[in-house]
Amino acid sequence: MKTVLVSLIAISLLLACGSDNSELAEKKQQLKTYQQELKSLEDQIATLENEIAEADPSFAQQTQKTTLVTTLPVVKKTFEHYIEVRGSVTSRKNITISAEAPAMVTTLSVSEGESVRQGQVLVSQNGETIRRNIQELQTSLELAKTRYDRQKNLWDQNIGTELQYLEAENGVKSLERRVASLQAQLNNYIIRAPFSGTVDEIYVREGEIAQPGVPVLRLVSLTDMFIEADISEAFLGEFQRGDSVDVDFPSLDKSLQSTISSVGKVINQNNRTFKIEVKLPNDMDLLRPNLLSVLRIMDYQKPDAIVVPTKLILEDAKGDFLFVAKNAEEGEGKVAGKQHIDRGQTYNNETVISEGLQGNETLIDKGFREVAEGVRISIATEEASNLSLNK
Repeated sequence: MKTVLVSLIAISLLLACGSDNSELAEKKQQLKTYQQELKSLEDQIATLENEIAEADPSFAQQTQKTTLVTTLPVVKKTFEHYIEVRGSVTSRKNITISAEAPAMVTTLSVSEGESVRQGQVLVSQNGETIRRNIQELQTSLELAKTRYDRQKNLWDQNIGTELQYLEAENGVKSLERRVASLQAQLNNYIIRAPFSGTVDEIYVREGEIAQPGVPVLRLVSLTDMFIEADISEAFLGEFQRGDSVDVDFPSLDKSLQSTISSVGKVINQNNRTFKIEVKLPNDMDLLRPNLLSVLRIMDYQKPDAIVVPTKLILEDAKGDFLFVAKNAEEGEGKVAGKQHIDRGQTYNNETVISEGLQGNETLIDKGFREVAEGVRISIATEEASNLSLNK
């Protein structure tokens, strides 16, 4: 009984598969028939179009396929060309201070980050030897003054000689000069702030020997700051003091407009550049020495220039050209035409056209790489171009 049941199931499956294969084969044959009929219709349409076109040339223009493009007018405006260079913020009051005399540091009167006033004591050194010499000289000076006073009284009474009086006077003046000299030397053992600012770094500690020419501390003032930049010698003579400069600080995400305050007169023989300086305001937050900046300086300007997007300029054997939309010579509609041009300065993806355009042309924009000379075009609206063109 089981054997009979299995046999019946197998026969049913074979019949079902046979039915499916027969239906699929029939559909394939029908598709083949339709394709043959479509090919025959296309051949007949092509034959009729050719026959009609021979009898009516305007019909050929009407049936010619068009390329979908967008257009834009030629723009006349003031064109400006800028060069961009990197600069560094510099302060005229960013200095390292060294000792004037070799001596041990006895007192550090300031700490790093502390604001100080002009003339404030920063560091004191051991000047005990000079102090003692001053004390000894002052004792001698007091005695010399006493001798001078007595000799003067005698001289006023016509007692004694003039030579004795002059020697006493000279002795006082000589000791006074020596005391003043030692006082000046003693001042070299005290380091004072030459201007108001902030103590940025201290390089010595109390008890160490400070030597002349070796930095003791760094003093910085965030006033009187400027930007220093190197400009290629190719731009020599292009910039003058007072020229406008756009300044960007990438780290601060800030910009400002300033002017050139100084133009260097010497060419650096190592990198063939000259220096310019650009003013900075004293009240700008977060300005620091060595801060990176980008300078945009205008080196060329042309009013009423014909300007086109640089990407639209192509090149062939004759030179640079643009595709413009022209009226078709036969029939209605527009065709693409080559307009050869001479290009001028280029900046910020725009190019000045020095020859070849009058300023009233219509340029082919989106789709300009898909057209050729004489190809019929259809101009899309902005909405259609967003949907149909992605070139």
